Amino acid sequence: MGSHLREAAPRQEALLLHEAAPRHDAPLLHEAAPSHEGPPLQEGAPRSDAPPINEAKLEETRRKSLTELAAAPLPTPWWRDVLVLLVTYLVVGAVGLAVVGRHGMLLNSAPSYVVAGVALLIVAGVGGGALLGLAPGRRRWPLGVVALGAGGVALAQLAGRSGVEARPFLTGTLGCLGTEVVLSVVPLALALVLLCRSAYQPVRALAAGLSSAGVGMLVLHVHCPDGAADHLMLGHLLPWMALAGVAVFIRSRLPSRTFAP
Repeated sequence: MGSHLREAAPRQEALLLHEAAPRHDAPLLHEAAPSHEGPPLQEGAPRSDAPPINEAKLEETRRKSLTELAAAPLPTPWWRDVLVLLVTYLVVGAVGLAVVGRHGMLLNSAPSYVVAGVALLIVAGVGGGALLGLAPGRRRWPLGVVALGAGGVALAQLAGRSGVEARPFLTGTLGCLGTEVVLSVVPLALALVLLCRSAYQPVRALAAGLSSAGVGMLVLHVHCPDGAADHLMLGHLLPWMALAGVAVFIRSRLPSRTFAP
């Protein structure tokens, strides 16, 4: 056993010397690895391909903003616009009813409770349309809500008709159509002005158009003696919906004073 230990000792010493010797045929890692370090990037440094800043235009925008803030430091409450619109509706409706009702204001021969019920429904639609068009509660209202409300008002008028044909069809239809258009000019113009204070949204414009045109339709509902279905559809409902479509078209062509929702 001693002889085996003496023979293994020289081999272990040779192995240790071989491992300790430096290897000249293997390149050092730090010499072979390329250096990817570059100059440190500075945060916020402008890119070389960025367009130059127009200082004159920047200063002009700043000056205009300060001028507008000085003129109106606080925004106008939205409910004030709605209140102005509703008061305008009331004035136009009262004046219109007084003008067309010189020879009788309430000529609708349907039962009184039916006339009152349909009138209240139209009033609710007019007020709801004004709120829907101008109130900033939601950015976008679904079209189905407006369509459902308009359809309900239309069906109520047809269901509560008297069925009486007091005038020739063409004369009565054209007379009611013209009256409704004339009574809707001022409310529709004011609604468009107020709609331009926010970003254009077709559903809001449609709701405001139905609301403003509903003033003339309300006057016709309580005053018109004709209660035939074809007269109501062509002389009352058709111009109401057409004026709402005109409101959407005109609003889409008008510039917005602000792009707030």
